[in-house]
Amino acid sequence: MFEQEMSSLSRISNTVSRSVSPENFTGEKGRGGMAEEGTGASCARELGRGWKISPSICIKAGQTFTLADIAGMGAIRHIWMTDTCPANRRLILRIFWDGSEKPSVEVPLGDFFACADYQHYRQLTSAAVCVNPKRAFNCYWEMPFRKGFRVTVQNMHNEDVILYYQIDYILTDIPGDAAYFHAQFRRVNPLPYKEVYTILDNVKGCGQYVGTYLFWGVNSNGWWGEGEIKFYLDGDKEFPTICGTGTEDYFCGSWNFDVDGHYTEFTTPYSGLAKVIRPDGLYRANQRFSLYRWHIPDPIHFSEDIKVTIQALGWRDKGRYLPLQDDISSVAYWYQDSVCDTFPALPDEDSLEII
Repeated sequence: MFEQEMSSLSRISNTVSRSVSPENFTGEKGRGGMAEEGTGASCARELGRGWKISPSICIKAGQTFTLADIAGMGAIRHIWMTDTCPANRRLILRIFWDGSEKPSVEVPLGDFFACADYQHYRQLTSAAVCVNPKRAFNCYWEMPFRKGFRVTVQNMHNEDVILYYQIDYILTDIPGDAAYFHAQFRRVNPLPYKEVYTILDNVKGCGQYVGTYLFWGVNSNGWWGEGEIKFYLDGDKEFPTICGTGTEDYFCGSWNFDVDGHYTEFTTPYSGLAKVIRPDGLYRANQRFSLYRWHIPDPIHFSEDIKVTIQALGWRDKGRYLPLQDDISSVAYWYQDSVCDTFPALPDEDSLEII
C-alpha cells in the first residue's frame, strides 16, 4: 500500500488540492489567511491581517458547528483536529455525503481517531490514524464524494470548546466504483449475560469492511478477551462465514498480550493495543483497553449485507468459559456503494460518558 502511494507521486494529473480550516472556511483558491477576526485576533493585534488571526473556532455549549460544506467531486485525504478541553465523548463528529441529511460518519471525536478517553494520552501510529503529542488527531482514510460533503461537530459539553482543525481534500473525477466511507459508533454498558456484542448490523449493499476500533472496560478480574469475532456476510444466518479465534488474535496479538505478567501495548500500521488504562489504587478502579484493527491489506468484502459481532469471554473455575458483562464500545469503518441510512440512534449524553 505504501509503495503504491509512493509510486504515484511522480504522476501529473488534473487534480486540484484544497483545504478547509478556520483560516479558509470555504476552501476556495487564494482565500486562506484572509480573516479579520477570530480566536487569534488579540494575539495578532500588532501584526494585522494574515498573521494567524483565525487558527481555531469556538463551539458554544450545546451547539453544532459546520466545519466544512463543500460542493464538487473529489475525496477527503486527511483530517487533523485537536481541542482545548477533553470532553469525555461530548464532541460528536458527523460527515455527510452528496447532500444526504443522514450522516455516514457519526462518532464521538476521540473514538473516531481510535482514542476514546483521551484525557489519558498515548501515542498511536498506524496507517489509517495517528494520535501524536500532545493530543493531535490525524485520519488518512480516503473519503470519496460526487456532489460534495459536509462535516459538523456537535458540542454536548456544558462548556464552550475551542477546536483546531484542517480538512485536506482534492477535487477530481471519481471512478464509478468508488464507494462511500462510513463509520458507526456503538456502546453497551454492561453487556447482558450470555449476549454477544454487535459491532455492526443492518448494512445493506455492496462494499468492504475496513476497520474496527474497540474500547473495552473490564468489569471483573481475570483475562477478558477469549471471545470470537464473527463476520456474517451476504445472507448468513446462525453461523458466519468468517469466525476468529480470540479477541487478542483478531487484533493481531496473542496469549492475552501478556509479556512477563504485564499487558504490553503496541502500535503497528494495521493493528494495535494502543492504550491500557490501569487502576490507580483509588478512584480509577477498572482496567480499560483501546484496540484497533485496520483491514487495509485484507478488506472483508460483501455484496448484499454484513453483520459483525464479538463475544465477551473470560474464564471461570474448572477450565470453563465465563460470559462477561463488560463495558464495550466500538467504531466500525466500512465502504459501501450507497449512503447507509440505517444507523442506530447515538447513545444519549449520560450513556456516552466514560466513568
